[in-house]
Amino acid sequence: MNQQAAMDLRQARRSLWRERLAEDWRVFRRNPLGRIGLTLLIMFGLMAVCSYIPPMINPMYNPMTGVDPHIMASTGPSARHWLGTDFMGRDIFAQLLAGARVAFMVGVSAAFMAVVLGTALGMTAGYMGGLTDTLLMRAADMIMVMPTLLVVLMLAALFGQLNIWTIVLMIALFRWPGVSRVVRAQTLSLKQRPFIDAARVAGASHPRIIFRHIMPNVLPLAFLYMTFRVTSAIVIEAALAFLGFGDPGTVSWGMMLQWVWKTGHMFQAMYWLLPPGLCISLITLSFYMLGRAMDEVLDPRLRDETSAG
Repeated sequence: MNQQAAMDLRQARRSLWRERLAEDWRVFRRNPLGRIGLTLLIMFGLMAVCSYIPPMINPMYNPMTGVDPHIMASTGPSARHWLGTDFMGRDIFAQLLAGARVAFMVGVSAAFMAVVLGTALGMTAGYMGGLTDTLLMRAADMIMVMPTLLVVLMLAALFGQLNIWTIVLMIALFRWPGVSRVVRAQTLSLKQRPFIDAARVAGASHPRIIFRHIMPNVLPLAFLYMTFRVTSAIVIEAALAFLGFGDPGTVSWGMMLQWVWKTGHMFQAMYWLLPPGLCISLITLSFYMLGRAMDEVLDPRLRDETSAG
C-alpha cells in the first residue's frame, strides 16, 4: 500500500512538472523579446556548427592558417570570399564562423562555472548561517567590488598572453559573487518554509535538505542569472583579445577587431570591421533578451504587468 502511494505521488509530481513546463513555454512564446532572442541564438548556434565546414571544403578557408595564394592584401567581398579577406588573404567569413564557436565556448563555459560556484556557495551560506555565512559573503563582497576586466588585464600583463581556458576560468572566478548573493537570499527564505521544517522533523540530513529540497527551488533563478553572465563573459573575452591579451592561437571576434586595428584598416575596410562588431553586439543582445523573457516566466507578477500594458 505504501509503495502504491509513493508511486502515485511520483506520478503526480511528474504530471505537475509537465504542466508547469508547458505553461512556462506558453508564457515564453508570448514574449516577443524571448522569440527574437531565441531566433538570434539559433542563428549564432548554426554559425558555430558551420564553422567546421569551410576548412573541409578547402584548406584556404582555415580561419587561422588558410591563405588565398592569389591574394596578398585585404580585399572586399567576392564570390570566392563572401566577406572579403584580411591583410594576409585569409577568409573573413570563415573567421566570423570560428568566432561564433569561440563566443559560445567562452560565454557558456564561464557562465556555467560561475553559476555552479555561486549557487553552491550561496546555498551553503544561506542554509548554514553564522560564521560560515559571514565569511563567504564578505569574500563575495571583496570580489564583487573588483573591476573584472581591469584585474584580468593586470594578470595578463603579469603572466603574458593567456590561454582561452585560463581566460574562461578567470572570468568565472570573478563573476560568481552576484549569483551567490541572490541564491543566498532565496535560501534564507526557503529554509523558513514549512516543508523544510517537515523534512527536519522527518530526520533528513543537512545535505539531503540542501540538495533535495532547496536546490530545485533555486536552480531556475540561478540559470536566469546565467544568461546575463554569458553576455559579460563574451564582452570581457572580446575586450582582452582586442587589447592584445587574448589567446593568439584562437580566432575570436575580438581578435578580428584587433587585426583590423593593428593593420590600419579600421576605416578603410568596413567589410572587415563591421561583421565581428555586429556579431558581438547581437549575441550579447540575444542572451539579454532571453534572460528578460525567462525573468517573466519565473516571476508571475511581471506577466500581470505585461498583460496590463
